[in-house]
Amino acid sequence: MKHAAIIFLPPLLALLVGCGIWLWTPDKTRAVLEARYLNDPGDIIEVLETRLHVRDSGPRSAHAVIMLHGFGSSLHTWEPWALALQSKYRVIRFDLPGSGLSEPDPTGDYTDVRVMALMDALMNRLGVAQASLIGNSIGGRIAWKFAALYPQRVTKLVLVSPDGFASAGFAYDQKPSVPATIKLMRYVLPKMLVRMNLAPAYGDTAALTDETVNRYYDLMLAPGVRDAMIERMEQTVLVDPKPLLWSIHAPTLLLWGEKDALIPISNAGDYLRNLTDAKLVSFPQLGHVPQEEAPAIWLPPVQSFLAR
Repeated sequence: MKHAAIIFLPPLLALLVGCGIWLWTPDKTRAVLEARYLNDPGDIIEVLETRLHVRDSGPRSAHAVIMLHGFGSSLHTWEPWALALQSKYRVIRFDLPGSGLSEPDPTGDYTDVRVMALMDALMNRLGVAQASLIGNSIGGRIAWKFAALYPQRVTKLVLVSPDGFASAGFAYDQKPSVPATIKLMRYVLPKMLVRMNLAPAYGDTAALTDETVNRYYDLMLAPGVRDAMIERMEQTVLVDPKPLLWSIHAPTLLLWGEKDALIPISNAGDYLRNLTDAKLVSFPQLGHVPQEEAPAIWLPPVQSFLAR
């Protein structure tokens, strides 16, 4: 039996190595990705020594609206809303460091504090003194934190299924434990797995198109992005949001899909109880990313709120 095991071992190793090679998912080159997803080379802007992918559209003299995407996403998530708003507003969206076409942060710092410092510097770079903020998921968390810590820069908030309150596996003042299976995405990331992880963000999975899956998949394969995603997860330490929310006086619109399987609509009550000026608009059939799933349905309350 001992000799049989020794004879069997090399074919088994060969099989494992072969499977590893077959499943291994290399990065895509920036040249390939920029040809597909970058509108203009001038959209790459260096801020605090970090190269950010920024789209800045609409009249420069108009009130600015800054859009912040969620985890694993990119500025492309806002495309329908940006196109609809840019005739009246200056619409600014950017990929968070180590997301989309923004390069990984050379400091290795992916905390909210660092992102807010980059955002403050970006506003200075673009000559924007004040703006309304629209944020989805962790982009929503960054938006309301920015409104609390930089109140003079924020006029209104639109929070789309915002992150921030404790939930299963995410306690306050504790670093999360990132499972080894998630860390494996550095090396293995089948497109089918990306689709499976995006599906719960939709109330109706039929609205999740191949084009959307391909975009998420491609941009996750940008050089350094998978490492940055893991580091962002490891560095995310939630703090009790209530004291920060109490300090926010900017009028706030909460948007929530009642079929949100990632951050449940029950969290909306936490925000309504702790914000001084907040209103909730919800839709029964939609999920976590309404700006992608049904942009036309969700846009009117946003337009009405911004025009108030």
